[in-house]
Amino acid sequence: MNRHLLTILFCSIYFISLAQIKKAPPRQEGEGPWPQLIIRGVTLINGNGAPPTGPVDIVVENNKIVNIKTVGYPGVKIVPADRPQLKEGGKELDATGMYLLPGFVDMHGHIGGKAQGTDAEYVFKLWLAHGITTVRDPSAGNGLDWVLDHKRKSAKNEITAPRILAYTAFGQGSKEPISTPEMARKWVKDNASKGADGIKFFAASPKIMSAALEENKKAGLRSAGHHAQMDVARWNVLHSAKAGLTSMEHWYGLPEALFTDRTIQHYPADYNYNNEQDRFGEAGKLWQQAAPPYSEKWNQVMNELLSLDFTIDPTFNIYEASRDLMRATRAEWHETYTLPSLWDFYQPSKVSHGSYWHYWGTEQEVDWKKNYTLWMTFVNEYKNRGGRVTTGSDSGFIFQLYGFAYIRELELLREAGFHPLEVIRAATLNGAEALGMDDKIGSVEIGKLADFVIVEENPLANLKVLYGTGAIKLTENNDVIRVGGVKYTIKDGIIYDAKALLKDVAKMVADEKEKTGYKILQPGMKE
Repeated sequence: MNRHLLTILFCSIYFISLAQIKKAPPRQEGEGPWPQLIIRGVTLINGNGAPPTGPVDIVVENNKIVNIKTVGYPGVKIVPADRPQLKEGGKELDATGMYLLPGFVDMHGHIGGKAQGTDAEYVFKLWLAHGITTVRDPSAGNGLDWVLDHKRKSAKNEITAPRILAYTAFGQGSKEPISTPEMARKWVKDNASKGADGIKFFAASPKIMSAALEENKKAGLRSAGHHAQMDVARWNVLHSAKAGLTSMEHWYGLPEALFTDRTIQHYPADYNYNNEQDRFGEAGKLWQQAAPPYSEKWNQVMNELLSLDFTIDPTFNIYEASRDLMRATRAEWHETYTLPSLWDFYQPSKVSHGSYWHYWGTEQEVDWKKNYTLWMTFVNEYKNRGGRVTTGSDSGFIFQLYGFAYIRELELLREAGFHPLEVIRAATLNGAEALGMDDKIGSVEIGKLADFVIVEENPLANLKVLYGTGAIKLTENNDVIRVGGVKYTIKDGIIYDAKALLKDVAKMVADEKEKTGYKILQPGMKE
């Protein structure tokens, strides 16, 4: 697939066929599952908003949590007789002094791409290495059949991968553009019959959107929406939410719903949507054109979305290069974990989606910093008033790397005003609720599946300890060390060594560099 087609992928609802990336190989990583698994001595940071508690032992049998037992008090020796007993054939994991969280849910995870040269194994291992145990693939970019095949294999743990949900892009696979409500209804019914978990919408006429969302709701499926600018002037997030959309991606469509003195964003006369710098440069001015925080219009829109139990999946991280390009290009993980083909894809280009650095400068970054301030204010207040906010990464574009970008999203939620416990809830239980899976995942409760993240450092004190590269710390002896990085990711009761997964990825990258003689250079620089 050529690079221009990726723009179509994100800006159009009509795509007939997509090139596929290399399939994930059979699972060779991970220990288990066992009839019984006991995780000993952790401090539990749950996804339900509860404060940390510990030490506790967590007992899993046949992939179901059956006991969560407090076994002592901080600083007091644990009495062995008070602890759950290991059964024959069971597995004991000593995680004394470590921190355990529910498995993370990535609400916006594209499984690589042909143009980026990122195969499924590379993507899956980066996700699992950062504690991500469930992923919603929004638009099934490798084709619905391909994604469903990997979903089934992951469910059986035949591959090393998070749990997968497939949200087909609206119109994907259609032999001709969907141009009538009748065509929309038929496509939605067909999509449901094929086994998709939902639909991701981009843009269409109001009649087609209404018909498709109504039919999707009848089928009992959920939906996501990227309100592409080609139709947002007549169909914004309020229209979608009223029609049955269950979650919005990014922020497109929300400022437009907040307009009071215009109905269309201020496009310069020479604007061209196919010019990526035009598109993203002007988008950086959009929140400043919306109603100000806490104004009558602002409250009206927020209250309406709240009344509809609507989910906001902001994906703050994917646009962060817009406010600080140098930070994004110099992220410390690129050298070791970013494939050469992906680094090439990130570079400025007139035909590649998200490579809008034609002449990106101070003025654009200042606009985007203002954009973030207003956007984050809305999202934080939405959370404060009881709205559901989730965590999605949208990696593989704009210098954002799988896994690492998800942890950056947690940091940005914290910047927006979320308490660290609210951040963890957004990453776990809120995502599970948005997917209709909160009876199975999202928190550590008896009866739920054995999906956990275990880390040696306290992530509430410093979210950076969740990065695969860890966090910098100065010791009492004045030595600079790295601490953290997820220790274990447990999915369906299978224990994955997160650091070993990262070593696998580092080797993939190193091998590719050796084969090609590649060196990562910054945009516009030559040796």
